[in-house]
This record gives sequence, structure tokens and C-alpha cells, in this order.
Amino acid sequence: MKLLFVHQNFPGQFLHLAPEMQRRGHDVRAITDATNGKTTNVPTLCYSFQAPPVDPAATRLGRTFTMMSDRGVVVARLAQKLRAEGYVPDVIYGHSGWGETLFLKEVWPEARLLVFAEFYYRGLGADVGFDPEFQTAGFDQVMIAQSRAAYLAQALIHADAGVAPTEWQASTHPPALRDRLEVIFDGVDCDRLAPPAEARFTLPDGRVLARGDEVLTYVARNLEPYRGFHIFMRALPAVLAARPDAQVVIVGGHEASYGQLPKDGRSWKEVLLEELGDRLDLSRIHFTGKVPYARLVDLFHVSRAHAYLSYPFVLSWSMVEAMAAGALVVGSDTPPVAEVLRDGETGRLVDFFDVSGWSAALIGALARPEAYLPLREAARRRVRERYDLRTVCLPRQVDLLTRLSRG
Repeated sequence: MKLLFVHQNFPGQFLHLAPEMQRRGHDVRAITDATNGKTTNVPTLCYSFQAPPVDPAATRLGRTFTMMSDRGVVVARLAQKLRAEGYVPDVIYGHSGWGETLFLKEVWPEARLLVFAEFYYRGLGADVGFDPEFQTAGFDQVMIAQSRAAYLAQALIHADAGVAPTEWQASTHPPALRDRLEVIFDGVDCDRLAPPAEARFTLPDGRVLARGDEVLTYVARNLEPYRGFHIFMRALPAVLAARPDAQVVIVGGHEASYGQLPKDGRSWKEVLLEELGDRLDLSRIHFTGKVPYARLVDLFHVSRAHAYLSYPFVLSWSMVEAMAAGALVVGSDTPPVAEVLRDGETGRLVDFFDVSGWSAALIGALARPEAYLPLREAARRRVRERYDLRTVCLPRQVDLLTRLSRG
């Protein structure tokens, strides 16, 4: 099979699938943005794209489509060059989120096109208007969200099939598109994440945390409201007061992955630290920034309680990885989280906005680790049964590509 992956940040969601298809003897290639600094063993071609200046008054609701379709044109031009050189893939698998797949069927109509349909913007029932503290509610926002989905619909309509990682993320798509999707989670490596007999995590100041220590963890790509960073920080004063031996480790960058940065140019970390002031004992709160994956696994293994919050949006790998690593996850009672985490069975769920409820749940988890051992073990079993990379998710992904290649 000739298989072409397309992702502006390759390998992205294809981190395990691309090398697996290589291992099976298939001709695997990739297309990515030239600004992507990641390297893999997959032969990769780069395109250069600079978003053109967009006049909001002129483009109005169409400015997202303008930017994404312009990127799609650049990718299609590169595909035309490949076609002229005689390259025709059997299957193209691309992320639809940046417009890269929009015109690839026009270049290779005989190829099968699969898109990773991670999320479909909608005006109601998802992230838009969920958090009134940072989002202006109103019909204008509903229309803006609806218009942002235009290129996602086009990408899926012109594809032969799509993949969504969770049932809820698939459900964000309208019924006419939902039937085109298979739900296959990306997968986490339960064997690599299995709790070892001993675990250690070294803090930035050189101190070492070990399994059995009272460690509370929070992980996000970037520390921002979409991942409930503000709620978690506001819950900490009560947690630190009630648990004088607790150490809090916070992993994440200070940019914006999904929402926006504060208008004054500061990071959300700076905003929350100023808001909470001397209510926080900063000697027990450790900001690590982003960490290598091996260190993240070590952190999960020493975590006594792991807080994960999310708007109704894309589910993070980190929550499922924490469950697989044997950590007790206290999660927000929002749809993508509640699909994976069952309250009282595989973890705890707390209303996203209930700051005092978060404090109480985290204090209880830190105070009585033995009481939550059955939940931690049940969480590991659930992840292995439904979300394990090697035995569940990767075989399903390979099977889908094989079926597509055979028409």
C-alpha cells in the first residue's frame, strides 16, 4: 500500500500508526508544514505557508475558511508536483483541522481519502459560551462558531471516511456527517505506562518525589481556561491549607493552544498567581513547563491525585495516560471526560465550575489514598480494555486503512 499522511505538525495523531505501517512493509510518506521541527523516519515533504493578512470587515464570517482553504491550495500545489513525478497514493490520511486535505481528491481522484475529524465547531452544546467568565455569550458567537465549521464539513464530504477519537467528539458533527465517521481512539501504551515497583520524579529545584508522597498533579499542553487551569488554581488554597505535606506539580506551557491569552499580554499563570496572591504557598507549587514524555510518565507514577479539567472540547491524551499509569483522576463532569471516566468507578467527577467541590475532592483523594485504590485499578483495566494502543486502537486503525486500500 502507498500511504500518504498529511498533518501540519506530523506525526501528530499518527505518531504510532505511521511507523507501524512502515514496519508492515508499506510505502509510507508524509506532508507537513515547513515550520514543523519534528523529525521521524518517514520520508517527509514540506510546504511553506504563511497566512495572508485578512481584513475582518471584508471577510466577516468567512475569514476562517479563507485561511484554511488557502493552506489547502498550497498543499494541493505540492501534491500536483508529486503527481507529475508519478506518485499516486492508495490511501491519504490527513487531519482536517487546518484545511490541508480540502483539494487532494482533485489531484488524486483514484486515491481513498481518510480524514481525522477531531472536532466540529458548533454554536451550542460545546465549548462556545461554556465559560461566561472568558467568553461573550450571544447569537453572534453562535454564528461565528457555525461559520468556522464550513471547511471541516467540506473536508469530510469529499473524503471516503473519517475517524473521530471519542463518541462525544463524533457527536459534535451534524447527523449528515456523523454516519461517515468511525470512532477510534488514538491509543495509549498501557505496557509502557504500567506502574513500576518504584517511581521517582525530580522537581526543577532538585528535590525528588517518590511514590507514596502526597503529590497532586495537573497537566496540559498550555495552562489556559479551556483546560480549567483557573478553576484548579482557585481550588489550591483550600487544598494546601488542609494538606500541609502536599506537593503540587503543574506541567504545561504558557502559550494558548485553544483559547486566547489575556488581553494585557500576560500568561494565565501570571494572572492567576496575582489573583490568588499570598493565599498560595508557592514553595509547594512546582511549575515545570513542558516536559519530555518519559518524565511525564514518571510524574504520573508518583501522583496520588491527578486533576483533569476540560471545556466540552477535544479530550487530552494525558487524562487517559494518567488513568493507565494508575493515578487517581479527578475530572471535570463535562462530556468528553465523562465518556471515559466513571464517577465512583474509575475516578471522580466534579462540576467544572465548583471550586469548593474541587477542593473537597482533591483533599479527600490526597488524604485517603488507600480508599481509592480500587478506583485506580479499575481505571487501568478500563483503559486497557478500551483504549490500549497495541491491543485495541492500533489494530483498528490498521484494519481501517487496509479496508480503504481495498476499496
